[in-house]
Amino acid sequence: MSFPQLGRYELVATLGRGAMGIVYQARDPLLERTLAIKTISCAGLSPAETEAFEQRFYREAKSAGRLNHPNIVTIHDVGRSGEQAYIAMEFLAGRSLRDILDSGAILAHAWIADIAAQVAEGLAFAHANQVVHRDIKPANIMVLENGIAKITDFGVAQLPSGSLTMAGTAFGSPKYMSPEQITGKTVDGRSDVFSLGVMLYELLTGSAPFAGDNLNATLYQVLNAEAPLPSQHDPRIPASFDAIVARALQKDPAARYQDAATMAAELREIAACLPAASHQPAHEIPIGNGGGDDTVAIDVIRDAGDETTQPATLPPPAAAVRRTPAPLALGALALLAALGAAAFFLSRPASSPAAEVPAATAEAASAASAAKPAPAADPVSASPAPAAAAAETPAVPANGVVRLAIAPWGEVLVDGKPAGVSPPLMELSLPPGRHLIEIRNTTFPPRKQTLDVAADSKLRIKHKFQ
Repeated sequence: MSFPQLGRYELVATLGRGAMGIVYQARDPLLERTLAIKTISCAGLSPAETEAFEQRFYREAKSAGRLNHPNIVTIHDVGRSGEQAYIAMEFLAGRSLRDILDSGAILAHAWIADIAAQVAEGLAFAHANQVVHRDIKPANIMVLENGIAKITDFGVAQLPSGSLTMAGTAFGSPKYMSPEQITGKTVDGRSDVFSLGVMLYELLTGSAPFAGDNLNATLYQVLNAEAPLPSQHDPRIPASFDAIVARALQKDPAARYQDAATMAAELREIAACLPAASHQPAHEIPIGNGGGDDTVAIDVIRDAGDETTQPATLPPPAAAVRRTPAPLALGALALLAALGAAAFFLSRPASSPAAEVPAATAEAASAASAAKPAPAADPVSASPAPAAAAAETPAVPANGVVRLAIAPWGEVLVDGKPAGVSPPLMELSLPPGRHLIEIRNTTFPPRKQTLDVAADSKLRIKHKFQ
């Protein structure tokens, strides 16, 4: 099979498209390896603009090409084929942090600390080689399948001898830019530290610390606003992150970490004190009962105002939500009753109420709650064996479980009462019946969903604020 050519490289597939170019999966027939090819398109630009963009493009190759570090993407080649300029770099099998955040995945705090530490270590190496990235954000961090984080896109990086960055001109992404970057001042590695602090805040809380309704509002917040500490946003976030975020987000560069290596070391200390996390904690939680086809699952997905409902994937039995161990509890009660009869020679102990199994519908549940409790079986005079008597006792009612996947974050209310913030809140345990679930985010309209929860049911709400 023949593929389109770009220089000596065979273009196998399109990985992504941007405003200024395309990224391809490619094959190097000479070295027989897979790589990524990043191109730029200058269609519609003036000759002067074309030259400026190409110079910035080649600067990315020079910036990253001089850096050999496990947390920085490796550049293999740079060149031009006809009118097409390109960079050949290592092919990264993984997902960007932006994709992971947008998926609504639940992120373990130890995993967040590890990823942020890896980025800080990569930045420390870049800064030691006089390279400032200047565009650190979730979209420019790739997380590989083995958990390694890679810094990509050095397109706006500033080399010590670079002359293309004009005074008063700011490059980067507004929500993640440092104050000195916005005002067009000279930047150094401490600017990347600020951007990493913004990204860490978003990983912890699900939202960026500085975000306005428009560009000017966002830039004003970066320059003037003080973001609440992560643990104030959600008390379940370890308070040890607060000091790191607060120091990284100082408006004055002199008050921040003076080098990324120090920030990395403190993040490593936090990671060491937290429960170990998988190198792939970002996932959609499968919902199921481990057997049978009657599992109910609800996906609530908002995309440009549309909502869809679809069944979730059933997991293997080991992934089923824990049920109430009714047989074990009932066996223990039967044994205690028999011992009590032998010790006190009671011919007939006082009866105790037995639990009713809730009905599947709200109407049946209401009728069941009005019924009188049934007397317990007599452990002495009953003719069946104790095990048989225990088997006749109804099981303890079980709540339904509602799993949550909310992006970027949302305050969850159940029947008007606060239940927590998701993430990190992963699930709700609700009694059978009808419940109103409301998800609030201060930036978007609230989302309301009514659920009919049955005993031992498994439901899921997945919602992305747009």
